[in-house]
Amino acid sequence: MNIDNRIKLFLVDDDALFLKALEIDFLYNADFNIETYATGELCVENLSHNPDVIILDYHLDGIDKTAMNGIETLDKIKSFNPNIPVVMLSSQDKIEVAVDCMHHKASDYVVKSETAFFRLQKIITSIFSYNKMERVVNWYMERM
Repeated sequence: MNIDNRIKLFLVDDDALFLKALEIDFLYNADFNIETYATGELCVENLSHNPDVIILDYHLDGIDKTAMNGIETLDKIKSFNPNIPVVMLSSQDKIEVAVDCMHHKASDYVVKSETAFFRLQKIITSIFSYNKMERVVNWYMERM
């Protein structure tokens, strides 16, 4: 986590309106350090900023049809750092899409809906609760 103890969150979506709504929701409901990107390429270029978690759109082809899609971006993120949790976000309500994302090591999959913001906040909370618990267990095991 970052020095200022705020979770650094990357939001990646080619839908500018949805991206802004997502950013506003996270800023309103919690104290996140947020960076937003309209393409997977921009996200990957800025991975050196060390995000704690990334919320990534599945399609990412609304601006440029030749741009990397979400799965390609996910693969590049995981090759950069396999420990960065990535939550895939999509309007696709198909189990095959969710399974594909999980095969590419996404932490979770959320369908864009009226409950998406709430679900994303719950997922991020559980990711960091799990990470904190894991650190405590590791600390304890090292001392045994």
